[in-house]
Amino acid sequence: MPDRNSRAHARQLRRDMSLPEVMLWRLLKNRGAGARIRRQHPIGRYVLDFYCPEARLAIEIDGIGHDMGDRPQRDESRDAWLAEQGVRVVRIPAADVLKDPELVAEAIRLLCSERC
Repeated sequence: MPDRNSRAHARQLRRDMSLPEVMLWRLLKNRGAGARIRRQHPIGRYVLDFYCPEARLAIEIDGIGHDMGDRPQRDESRDAWLAEQGVRVVRIPAADVLKDPELVAEAIRLLCSERC
């Protein structure tokens, strides 16, 4: 169950989505391969970039910041916690979304349909 802070944070993140997230959301919001996809979805104390509840699939769009400082360890810890909750995490580089958003959206739809 998301806490009050994560829900407020999710609302803020929906207003401040990155360019790759916006590009991907435009392609996913009405065409989730039969499964609904949510953006900036809170789970526990975390907020997922995209989430398909039917497939229990989290999609994270990672910019260069995910390679710096303690971020890789934080991401690993977050992914482990989500796995304990039964949520599979897929990490996609933001550069891939910028290069070919339609290909990334199609891959996400396929993953969702395979897991449903």
